[in-house]
Amino acid sequence: MSKRYTITAALPYTNGPIHIGHLAGVYVPADIYARYLRLTGNDVAFICGSDEHGVPITIKAKKEGVTPQDIVDKYHAIIKQSFVDFGITFDNYSRTTAKIHHDTAQDFFKTLYDNNEFVEEVTEQLYDAEANQFLADRFVTGTCPKCGNEEAYGDQCESCGSSLNATDLINPKSAITGNVPTLKETKHWFLPLNKHEDFLREWILKGHKKDWKPNVYGQVKSWIDDGLRPRAVTRDLDWGIPVPVEGGEGKVLYVWFDAPIGYISATKEWAAREGKNWEDYWKNEDTKLVHFIGKDNIVFHCIIFPSMLKAEGSYILPDNVPANEFLNLEGQKLSTSKNWAVWLPDYLIDFPNQQDVLRYALTANAPESKDNDFTWKDFQARNNNELVAIFGNFINRVVVLTNKYYGGIIPTPSEYSTIDEETLAAVKAYPAVISSSIERYRFREASQELMNLARLGNKYLADEEPWKTFKTDEARTKTVMFVALQIASALAVLSEPFLPFTSTKLKGILNSNDNGWEDVSTKDILIQASHQIGKGELLFSKIEDSEIQIQLDKLEASKKANEAEKKVTEPQKDEITFDDFTKLDLRVGTILEAEKMPKTKKLLVLKVDTGIDTRTIVSGIAESFSPEDVIGKRVTVLVNLAPRALRGVESQGMILMTEDEGGNLVFVNPDIDGVKNGLQIS
Repeated sequence: MSKRYTITAALPYTNGPIHIGHLAGVYVPADIYARYLRLTGNDVAFICGSDEHGVPITIKAKKEGVTPQDIVDKYHAIIKQSFVDFGITFDNYSRTTAKIHHDTAQDFFKTLYDNNEFVEEVTEQLYDAEANQFLADRFVTGTCPKCGNEEAYGDQCESCGSSLNATDLINPKSAITGNVPTLKETKHWFLPLNKHEDFLREWILKGHKKDWKPNVYGQVKSWIDDGLRPRAVTRDLDWGIPVPVEGGEGKVLYVWFDAPIGYISATKEWAAREGKNWEDYWKNEDTKLVHFIGKDNIVFHCIIFPSMLKAEGSYILPDNVPANEFLNLEGQKLSTSKNWAVWLPDYLIDFPNQQDVLRYALTANAPESKDNDFTWKDFQARNNNELVAIFGNFINRVVVLTNKYYGGIIPTPSEYSTIDEETLAAVKAYPAVISSSIERYRFREASQELMNLARLGNKYLADEEPWKTFKTDEARTKTVMFVALQIASALAVLSEPFLPFTSTKLKGILNSNDNGWEDVSTKDILIQASHQIGKGELLFSKIEDSEIQIQLDKLEASKKANEAEKKVTEPQKDEITFDDFTKLDLRVGTILEAEKMPKTKKLLVLKVDTGIDTRTIVSGIAESFSPEDVIGKRVTVLVNLAPRALRGVESQGMILMTEDEGGNLVFVNPDIDGVKNGLQIS
């Protein structure tokens, strides 16, 4: 029986293009789910849109000297095109600057306001006197009070995932001017989450929500157990949706009140265009609402938005919120500001028409229960060893042999052997197996079951060897090829949620688009004898080492650029007198012996001939030099530095070091012919 689903995907900020972390965390799993539901005959509204009122947008606009509208117009178009390019099948992709969204969000606010669902408070907020404005959210940076991350934002720490208020930060500073902000009184409206705590506890903790993913359920339980507090729903900003009540002048709706309402307004926009009733998708208890998000949005979709919907009173609540963890890149956290990312438009330049390769690699390595790492070597291996060697190889052999032996016309089989019947029965079982994984939001598992179907095809061909029986048993060969073509037809259908471009291409090769998901499990024959298929073409191409090296070189260039940007010329230290300088006794020396200090990463224990004696010096250079590298090295030594015990070894001086332009540690080196150990440097 057909069911109705409203599927939402987190609204991306329009302050830049999207990268593989966004795709892996939210949009590919959401698209797999939506495509699957459509294939199984369900009524689906798959909704998303650009979040265009976030503070990062205003910061970007200030940096570029343009208006926020200029920024959102530019990146809305880029992001929307990326979704099209990667086959993300939104029924509607809207934007929060649209009039229908402004009207919907303001109406929602007024409903809660009129029902006395807000509390009005005058509080002290951080204020930048030079910029003459209050500092909301990401206009403030500072040290996270929970984990010590020194680059936390005023609304959230991206290191530990904690949700924060700007006034929580230690050593806050303005992201606009860099100044230390002051506190100033301002009036705002708050959603009293504490009022909804009993409802949330009953609905989530005591209800049926234990089928939510452990990372989601655990984070929500932690929030509720810690006690909920009122959350501001307005901000002192000039970019956003104006607060539509008396006293709201100069204030806008807080983006995390405004943004989830974007799902509703986008549904309204779609329904009006398609002649549907939008309320069926948001107010009918028979509708299943599912939010796809990243883990940094769990609190907003599992606590704040449900509290808003409950307070309004006429909306359904989410059935599930299958949030993913974060995807790292080559061992480091993805960072847009540091250009440590793989941007989707750039990917298509380097790997044209290979969207499915990235979709597959991200799904097979999806961060479903823990943070995972995307590496270019794994991407290459997924393509070469799985898509090319398993899936593509099977299809290529079937199509080539069918064209070679029968001119592309599917042969009529003779009597099935036991292996044939077992193989066809196994094929029929795959839709249920893959469905089970998808419906439990285990997309990584589902993708591997799809690949197992291709493995089944390869094993069947390898065992039955039609290229051998063609010369000895014509009837048997026809049966084997007929069965193999049924497997190929099943792959064409079942691959669509995961590999949509490949599925379309394969259906074109087979000249068949007649089958649905249920057909694979119920039909005895998916593609008929005497049917004409097309010529063979490769579904996937091998990715060479040189192509991967280009990507690694790009990341290395980003790393060096970031390191160079960090390097600043240190200001001059306090003045000293000539007498102070003459107290330093700098001598030329030679390193005679060197060994690693046990149980340390950085320390080498050196024996140095200073010309006046041979002494022990402990130096923190072990991460840059091995002991063998430094033996015989001429060095500059500060010999009259007071001895200091390091890990039980007395260090009797200091070797002078500096860094070159590349950030590499180098000796301040007096390696000149004729200069003897012990010579003073003055």
